[in-house]
Amino acid sequence: MIPHLKTRLFHYIRNRLAVILFSAFQLPPCQLINQTVSLEKEGCPSCHPVETTICSGHCITKDPVIKIPFSNVYQHVCTYRDLYYKTFELPDCPPGVDPIVTYPVALNCHCGRCAMDTSDCTFESLQPDFCMNDIPFYY
Repeated sequence: MIPHLKTRLFHYIRNRLAVILFSAFQLPPCQLINQTVSLEKEGCPSCHPVETTICSGHCITKDPVIKIPFSNVYQHVCTYRDLYYKTFELPDCPPGVDPIVTYPVALNCHCGRCAMDTSDCTFESLQPDFCMNDIPFYY
């Protein structure tokens, strides 16, 4: 086989293999998804599931090789770019407890710094449909 054709064939096969492997293990990008969330409020006896849109997916992050003390390194997370709040009236709340709760509805998402006022920035957070009222309380 002619050497330059052999080299071109090798590069073609290597590149095709890389594309196949990358596609097979590609993580979902940061995007809007539909999600059921549990709404609850202290003093009300039960949770109520509602459908909303949230941001979910992976963002490219970097971890510096050389760590400089007291330097700010920010990891990007999938978070809200724009959102609005909906209100919902919880049923079965006793008299004297305001049954109105609000929850965020994502309009679009991006990879950016975690905003503590609208996002759960913890390493392992509770699932969106988690309900505190489902946990038995022992006196």
